[in-house]
Amino acid sequence: MATPVNLAVVYYSSTGTIAEIARELRDAGVKAGAEVRLLKVAELAPQAAIDSNPAWAANHAATADIHEATPEDIEWADAVLFGTPTRFGNVSSQLKQFIDTLGGLWAQGKLADKVYSGFVSSATAHAGQESTLLALYNSIHHFGGITVSPGFTDPAKFIDGNPYGTSHVDAQGNNPVDDTTRAAARIQAERAVRLAAALRAAA
Repeated sequence: MATPVNLAVVYYSSTGTIAEIARELRDAGVKAGAEVRLLKVAELAPQAAIDSNPAWAANHAATADIHEATPEDIEWADAVLFGTPTRFGNVSSQLKQFIDTLGGLWAQGKLADKVYSGFVSSATAHAGQESTLLALYNSIHHFGGITVSPGFTDPAKFIDGNPYGTSHVDAQGNNPVDDTTRAAARIQAERAVRLAAALRAAA
């Protein structure tokens, strides 16, 4: 593409699963020709809570160098991939708090006509992955954004089985991000970049 698509991968991750998927999405976006920003949202939990969970503390330290997302990053982006662990079938408070800071851009119409998609993880199967993505997409409808889910647009999607977005069951850290999840992430990133490029070309 003549001018690269601007892709923002914006996520919250406690114990690292979503962070790992976010890196896969970033890499796939770069390979698809996009200019990519990998960004985390601010942690809201107290340090004592983080320190009480070794995996949470380890991920917190390992991602200390990842820049925190700002509204300006969303304004810059042609496509945004939002990532969150499920929280009782819903979006994590950390990601939701960031989305709630976008009201100024929304009021100016600057969130509209961009491509958006989501990715999630949960500890167990049937633990709210799809409801979390659908809840996330409610905000996108309010933005006037273009929700670009992966659907079953690639044969590999019939293996992971989630048409709403990339998802992974981590079994409390016992199931690392696997090839099935990585393939789903690549399909999602490539589709988001491709459709964002088409939208921009048509504008």
